[in-house]
Amino acid sequence: MQVAVLSALTGQKDGLLLQRFDWVGFDPRGVGSSTPAINCFTDEENDRGENQTTLLGTSGEWSAADTRQLMGQCAEGSGGEQVLAAVGTRNVARDMDVLRSALGDEKLTFFGQSYGTRLGAVYAEMFPQNVRAMVLDGVIDPRQGSAERRLSLHAGFQRSFDLMAEFCAQSSDCPLGTDPEQATAVFQDLFQPLIDDPVPAGNGRTANFFQATGGVGAGLYTADAWPRVIDGIAQLKNEGRGDQLLAINDDFSGRDPNGTWTNFIEANLAINCNDEERRTPEEEADLRRQIFAVNPFLDTGREVEGVTRDACEFWPSEPTLGFPYAQDVEGLPDTLIISITGDPATPYGAGASLAEALGGTVLTVEGERHTVALEGISPCVNEIVANYLIDLELPAEGDRCVL
Repeated sequence: MQVAVLSALTGQKDGLLLQRFDWVGFDPRGVGSSTPAINCFTDEENDRGENQTTLLGTSGEWSAADTRQLMGQCAEGSGGEQVLAAVGTRNVARDMDVLRSALGDEKLTFFGQSYGTRLGAVYAEMFPQNVRAMVLDGVIDPRQGSAERRLSLHAGFQRSFDLMAEFCAQSSDCPLGTDPEQATAVFQDLFQPLIDDPVPAGNGRTANFFQATGGVGAGLYTADAWPRVIDGIAQLKNEGRGDQLLAINDDFSGRDPNGTWTNFIEANLAINCNDEERRTPEEEADLRRQIFAVNPFLDTGREVEGVTRDACEFWPSEPTLGFPYAQDVEGLPDTLIISITGDPATPYGAGASLAEALGGTVLTVEGERHTVALEGISPCVNEIVANYLIDLELPAEGDRCVL
């Protein structure tokens, strides 16, 4: 979840963003250092992998009692049900406009990645007259409801898994074997037993199916992390241990070396519960079957009928985002939308969908990762972003960057 507000221009034009803008980052409602913050799980519960509420989570059984308890413990830890009901994206967009005004800016210059692109799009829908410029990198498709988005996301992660398996198969000691066509089956044989029998993972901890596959999924966000994931799979296969995969999952989820967790997982849950549509148990079971069809490496091998429920079913508020959102926005300046061809989390086609909704320009980036701008990875992307933010100069049609 990466969002920033760029406040008023400072100094003379020299092509350097840090010399032209003050960068103001903020934690959205309920996130990180904002108060009150969403808090559903203790550090000990997070360490045990009892936080199975993310979009990547496909294991575990959920009863009505479980989802009711989840809401209750989130309310208790966060300051009450009224807090849980107040952290949706539309409320945060209103907060952004207050922040813009407090900074003394007539117009907002915004840079957002991943969830930050949803936040930027909603702000553009609600306050188009207050926008100067927006860079939206790794975009969420505003036309996809939550079920469609989850299927798109899981298909993207299966694609990345298959590419990682092809990369791994070039080595004779690949833990997934030298035939990429069999890699998913090999993976299932290694990981499905962790549902009932977690493996040792160091420092008195164990790694269950959810935590170990979470480590794999986190590593699929960028091709640079594939070797680390492969080493973790090899450790599981050869040593029966999950230390390395658990470490990747910890890094992604925000656990520091002292065992203190950020509230990334809880805040993600709360925001989605405020934004996205609810599903009945039957719809949730059907969705999980569809997820396993498009993302078979995460298939648990278990029946899903009667054991799956929407984690948000007892949330104390109805969803407020609405789908589709940010459609046919008028009075908005041209936005810069960055889409990566091999993005597993926010697939490439979402960029065109958002550009059509906002009237923006898509910069295509060829590569295998999620988000890229201003991350020290691509001078090509960074130059285009700087030209846009400083001079409102958009890339020419057909311009591309290659990672």
